[in-house]
Amino acid sequence: MPVVVPVKFPFASRDLWFDPHGLDIVQGDYAICSTERGTEFGMVTADPREVAEKDLSAPLKPVLGIASDADCDRADELARRGEAAMADFRELVEKNQLDMKPVGVEFLFGGEKVVFYFAAEDRVDFRQLVKDLSSRFRMRVDMRQIGVRDETRLVGGYAHCGQELCCTRFGGQFEPVSIRMAKEQDLPLNSSKISGVCGRLMCCLRYEFEAYKDFKGRAPKKKAIIETPLGRARIQEYDTPKEQLVLRLESGKVFRVNLADMTCSDECVKRSKEQGCACRPDTVTRDILDKIESPEIKLALMELDREMGVDVGDGLDSSDRIAASSPTPRRKKQREAEAAAAGQGSGRSSRGRGKGKAEADASDASSSQRRRRRRSQAADGAAPEAAAQREASAQQPAGAAPSRRRRRHLSAEDRNEAFRNAAARAQEQERATEGKAAPSDQAAPGRSRRRRHKSAAEGARSEAPRQQQSKPDVPSVAEQVASGEVKVSRRRPGDGGGAAAKSTQAPDAARRDQAEAGDAAATQKRRRRRRSRKPRSGGEGDSPQQ
Repeated sequence: MPVVVPVKFPFASRDLWFDPHGLDIVQGDYAICSTERGTEFGMVTADPREVAEKDLSAPLKPVLGIASDADCDRADELARRGEAAMADFRELVEKNQLDMKPVGVEFLFGGEKVVFYFAAEDRVDFRQLVKDLSSRFRMRVDMRQIGVRDETRLVGGYAHCGQELCCTRFGGQFEPVSIRMAKEQDLPLNSSKISGVCGRLMCCLRYEFEAYKDFKGRAPKKKAIIETPLGRARIQEYDTPKEQLVLRLESGKVFRVNLADMTCSDECVKRSKEQGCACRPDTVTRDILDKIESPEIKLALMELDREMGVDVGDGLDSSDRIAASSPTPRRKKQREAEAAAAGQGSGRSSRGRGKGKAEADASDASSSQRRRRRRSQAADGAAPEAAAQREASAQQPAGAAPSRRRRRHLSAEDRNEAFRNAAARAQEQERATEGKAAPSDQAAPGRSRRRRHKSAAEGARSEAPRQQQSKPDVPSVAEQVASGEVKVSRRRPGDGGGAAAKSTQAPDAARRDQAEAGDAAATQKRRRRRRSRKPRSGGEGDSPQQ
């Protein structure tokens, strides 16, 4: 079997095999090789190895020798000459007005010729350019057109991921990349997202295509239903690098599970045998859910165990428990009041757990009886204060704390009775005030105002009877309510804006309202219309000034 050694050249897209001819050459050495173009300088990328005859497409070229330090210096000098020649290359391309992009210049190690690399979309007539380059460099010129991928590989750079370009770092032969590879990897079909610096699809799409294809061939399809102890779950997305599935339960909880941990149900195995296809897992067991570090899943499993009758406690560790403190004084008083209201005997402690269900029913019944008794007393016309006092004294147990008095709504009859009592009390107070003020009014005219010095309070009290005597003798509202001439009624929604109250007004008040309305109408009729002081503009009705 022939022995070969791979060698990498600066402007070559992949490694080339050469015959070492028994030289002690290893990986990392620089070698001088004979190629179809001439003598070239390259680096050995691997140790010599044997290959089959069928893998060789052409006879092997020999390795002339291992490069010395002088050969390495010469190679560096030729590389600098190539960089300097790029300026002349661009100048002559612009002079000849050719549609091409200069990429690089390579001087061969043996000095046979110089190779000019350029990129162009179409064929270019560069015959005049070759003549100009030959006359300037005094060497044989070779023009080589390359594609955009080779151009990017020679120039170098960094990709969207922040790493060095794959074509520059890995090299090798370019393989075709299709849009189907991007679809298989669930990437957005946006040209700016999946295209590289060269404008073509990224090379890394092909690197990971096989891994995505293999994972999707073994995993259940998206939106498939997976059976779990917590109910059915649906596959939401894939995590191919980790070979995990993201599942979503019907309750909304989301968790991840490894594809290797999932199992196939008996129905799935039977269906795969009938159809003659691979069996895809569709079940997640309980032991797999127990391994998931998710608080939501653990709580859901505890709830499931409680429903199944398994005693799982409260799910708290002893270090996480909080010691219950003794009840506060306020809570103690509330418990004692509840125990007293329920009629508990001395046999039970006031620090018990409270009333039982039977005691609660008894208290509800007693409260409903009290409400019915209050309604009946209110309907009979009893005073609300007396009824509340009798009720509290009859039902309040001995030694118990006084309960809070509840607000009670008065009926229409009770409200009218209260208004009449208030009017009667106000009338009695007015009569008592008039009786006390009469003697002082009689003695007042005989005295001199200059000699008597009154205080401000005494002056106000003396002026009040005089004002009352000067006013017309019109009964007050309290007197009218007490005599029954005016009936007090409450305005309710929908009564037409108090129409019922307007109908019960006194005749004097109605006549006074009519008089005021007549005066307002007369005033409105006597009001003159103000004329505008602005001069009229010349119109149809205007007469010319004389």
